[in-house]
Amino acid sequence: QVQLVESGGGLVQPGGSLRLSCVASGTIISINSMSWYRQRIGNQRELVATITGSDTTTYADSVKGRFTISRDNAKNTVYLQRNSLKSEETAVYYCNADILSAHQMGLRRGAYWGQGTQVTVSS
Repeated sequence: QVQLVESGGGLVQPGGSLRLSCVASGTIISINSMSWYRQRIGNQRELVATITGSDTTTYADSVKGRFTISRDNAKNTVYLQRNSLKSEETAVYYCNADILSAHQMGLRRGAYWGQGTQVTVSS
């Protein structure tokens, strides 16, 4: 079984910073791309940032220059550093990863999601 667990959410003031973490665990062989999504109330889940297995990063236009995605392969962890936060960025943030894992029936490659972590930007 593979699990993704996010942490680092909470309450932050507008203009503040917060770093999210997501740890993957289980019978992992390798992790390809890792991404962060967010879902605001009443909206669809949207892609915020992605980092590939070769450390290429891409960002949504709305967060370029303020958010930084990074990863620690030794710890199977992806981070999202978010600066200059805006109130409209209050959302549940989800981690997603493309993972090759080992199972009784063999190897399996799939996309896994974390349970989400709430971030509230408010004064």
